[in-house]
Amino acid sequence: MSARLEGRVAIVTGAGQGVGRGIALALAREGARVVIVDLNAESGTKVVDEIEALGQRAHFARCDVSSRSSVEAAVASALEAFGQLDILVNNAHRAPLLPVPLMEHTDEIVDQCFNTGFRGTYYFMQVCQPHLKQRGGRIINIASGAGLDGMAGQGAYGANKEAIRALSKTAAREWGADGINVNIICPFAKSPGVAAFLENAPHMEEHMTAGQPIARIGDCERDIGPVAVFLASDDARYVTGQTLPVDGGAVMIR
Repeated sequence: MSARLEGRVAIVTGAGQGVGRGIALALAREGARVVIVDLNAESGTKVVDEIEALGQRAHFARCDVSSRSSVEAAVASALEAFGQLDILVNNAHRAPLLPVPLMEHTDEIVDQCFNTGFRGTYYFMQVCQPHLKQRGGRIINIASGAGLDGMAGQGAYGANKEAIRALSKTAAREWGADGINVNIICPFAKSPGVAAFLENAPHMEEHMTAGQPIARIGDCERDIGPVAVFLASDDARYVTGQTLPVDGGAVMIR
């Protein structure tokens, strides 16, 4: 059986760790050439090495996703390396150590969430759109149950993720005629951010999995990655504007 993404090129932002790394590895295993976009060159190049160890091609592009000029440079680097663009996964996001009660939110917290999450997603979508439409592209944006559920202590983070969902649905409507599908994943996985959250509030792990049909926190590569592969592949050619909670059924208990 041939790899589902053979011949395609993917950009994955925030791919130096966590969900981004898991998705990047899953796409590579299905034959995609992957551009690892991250602010941290050390972690980003390690993921490139991991992909190359699988016998696939990868390229690292350092990027501050809150800067349009940095995003433009990263996309130019990707095109120089591989000559095309088929898949964009917007995962990069920085947030303060959560939870933070709403009355303790500061402008710095709000700006950090929206500048890296929403603006980074918005910039990459705009810069990549002309290239994606040339080949019929896929955009996968990462949102969160924190926004779907309005989780306590995650006001700015959840609001930012809901803004990304709104942006994604508008793009799905506007760009469908260009052959671009846009979908959203809301993962529940043991990313560094979730690990830090649980270290700060260890009692929350039991609460987070209580009543969940698949009663565990997901694995970034094995549980989240395959869903991104599906959305990036021809299997999902008739799917757009959708939010897929990949959370072991946690959405069922909200």
